[in-house]
Amino acid sequence: MSQLVKNIIRFICFILLQVFVLNQVPPLHQFVTPYLYFLFILWLPFSTSRFALLLIAFVFGLTLDYFSGTPGLHAAPCVLIAYLRPFLINLLISQEGAELNYAEPSIKSLGWAPYSLYIFVFTFIHHFYLVLLEWIQFGNFLYFLGKVIATTGISLLLIFITEMLFFRKQKFRTNTAL
Repeated sequence: MSQLVKNIIRFICFILLQVFVLNQVPPLHQFVTPYLYFLFILWLPFSTSRFALLLIAFVFGLTLDYFSGTPGLHAAPCVLIAYLRPFLINLLISQEGAELNYAEPSIKSLGWAPYSLYIFVFTFIHHFYLVLLEWIQFGNFLYFLGKVIATTGISLLLIFITEMLFFRKQKFRTNTAL
């Protein structure tokens, strides 16, 4: 299956999962809202150009906003993590690292510790910015902190469960010559 078809299917699956399953879960508490959709952006191939990454993230976030009825609320954090993604990948792996040998970020391509850091940092950034945009309307600082921490925790749990349940087959590229 080509990368394009695989990513189109992921796009649709993540939107449907978030809108029809996770958004329908009654809040476990006032702080906990499960988000998994932004994992689509984190799983995009290493070879995706910066402009394409930003455009895909914007369209993805707007699509979710359309179904959720929240104009721009999810698009802004998606674009933020898409913008920061290449910087963090360059920090986590060496120049001759996994991006030359594997197609996309995963536990196998980065290793457990760098991949966990990659997921944690972007989950926290995404949720911090998303809750900050919501918080502007409410103004309660303890609510803000509690929601960021609780939502980040539940999302990290969901991400690692997803990683364990849906193993992504990584192909090792033997020809790394550019």
